[in-house]
Amino acid sequence: MNLKNPKLTVVGAGPGDIDLITVKALKVLKTADVVLYDALVNEELLDFINPKAELIFVGKRRGCYKYQQEQINELIVARANSHGHVVRLKGGDPFIFGRGAEEMEYAANYGIEVAVVPGISSSLAVPASQNIPLTKRGSAESFWVITGTTKEHQISSDIKLAAQSNATVVILMGMSKLPQIVKLFQAEGKNDLPVAIIQDGTTSKEKTGIGTVDTIAQIVAEKDLRNPAIIVLGEVVKHRQTILEIQHQYAKELVF
Repeated sequence: MNLKNPKLTVVGAGPGDIDLITVKALKVLKTADVVLYDALVNEELLDFINPKAELIFVGKRRGCYKYQQEQINELIVARANSHGHVVRLKGGDPFIFGRGAEEMEYAANYGIEVAVVPGISSSLAVPASQNIPLTKRGSAESFWVITGTTKEHQISSDIKLAAQSNATVVILMGMSKLPQIVKLFQAEGKNDLPVAIIQDGTTSKEKTGIGTVDTIAQIVAEKDLRNPAIIVLGEVVKHRQTILEIQHQYAKELVF
């Protein structure tokens, strides 16, 4: 019989680099009785979990779902009632296209205590890892973070609106819709707008492609870039090259 109070804590694991998980998240992992974790979670983080906790992989790999979302919701409630503290460990931040809010709401409807530990979102951290700021004076006053693919598997209508703005546009889960994204920006006359695509950001497997709206599809093909990847469109992408050029010049001056 479970003598512990049933509880769900939704925890953000950060963008991939294990050093980018928060201290609070690590503390919560040590109190877990059960951890349900996703495919985007760096498995090295599993070493920080309470060694007595049950670990359940509920993510998807290469389009294969081990659990459907409804099954995950039911599993959270069942394990909370039978074991106590369930931690739902998600890549990035659980409230940015992570379904964390849905899972908390489902559990709360069954009388389960719920909490969330925010994570460092890949939408911010992955561009930053490549020296791409989402805002910069003179380049971008704001930014959009948009899902490339809706739950109906269609391209998000917000991308068309974002293409009309001067903001930096960050698109998650958008690689399958890249040709359509390119056409939307071309329709706004933004053929030469800088674009960065970063695969497996902040990890040892990180790959990057830099181009423009007109050239990025070819670069993706040449470099074999694929999900999980983040698409960044905006003048701020140029900052990466600026930093590289400054560092190169400084290194040359040191030699002489």
